Amino acid sequence: MKKLFAPWRSEYASDFGEEKKEGIKKNKCLFCSQLKENKDEKNFILKRFKHSFVMLNKYPYNAGHLLILPIKHTATLSKLSKEELSELMELQSKSIDILFSTLKNDGLNAGLNLGKAAGAGIPSHLHIHLLPRWQGDTNFMPVIAQTKVISFDLSKFYKQLKKEFDKLAI
Repeated sequence: MKKLFAPWRSEYASDFGEEKKEGIKKNKCLFCSQLKENKDEKNFILKRFKHSFVMLNKYPYNAGHLLILPIKHTATLSKLSKEELSELMELQSKSIDILFSTLKNDGLNAGLNLGKAAGAGIPSHLHIHLLPRWQGDTNFMPVIAQTKVISFDLSKFYKQLKKEFDKLAI
């Protein structure tokens, strides 16, 4: 079996490294704290809806890596009401359309990492990953040189996507 390691994620994924970095107490949720701050541009929150919100991932695997989250702090889909779940799924569908039309990506990965063992960096707050993909976008810099190449400006992508999410009604 071949193994591909992503060492640049270890600090973030292990023991909520990001929460420690930003001075948030370990038992508090990073996503809930960012929502309460009401500093959407700083936290890359693209849009808030009645039961959910969408944001850019601060530690993306690829350009345009989105997170879609329920506002309710829960680790599982089963804890969401039908209305909350419906809005979350509709937001996922419309976000995929926005990514394809705006970024012109060739494909897209969508998924949930439920629990730490499944790779969830913040397992206590459910979030859906949308990962735009392009032909030939995989490289081996992280494996060979322990360096993750981020070839885009997160703020630029935020402004570009924000225009499209501002038009979105759910």
